[in-house]
Amino acid sequence: QVQLVESGGGLVQAGGSLRLSCAASGLTFSIYQLAWFRQAPGKEREFIAAIAWSIDSPNYADSVRGRFTISKDSGKNTVYLQMNSLKPEDTAVYYCAARKNIISAYRTWGQGTQVTVSS
Repeated sequence: QVQLVESGGGLVQAGGSLRLSCAASGLTFSIYQLAWFRQAPGKEREFIAAIAWSIDSPNYADSVRGRFTISKDSGKNTVYLQMNSLKPEDTAVYYCAARKNIISAYRTWGQGTQVTVSS
């Protein structure tokens, strides 16, 4: 099993920055890809960004491309989400998720971390 723990959320003013972390533990060798999702109140969960565990191949949602950067530190089994130029509409609970291969669903999820952007 893989366990994921997010951290780094908080309250920031519009235009500010935050960096989220997702620490993976357990059977990390089984991870193919890690991703960040977010869910705002009353809205569906939204894909933000993903990165393959073994190679640097990030991809992003159009809503965050150019403002958010996903990266990983394999030695620390940690994936990061650097969020710049934050907007009030970025306010949501941010989740880290893992999947075992490119065609499987994201089945392992962290508990989420709250990001609030004030105007």
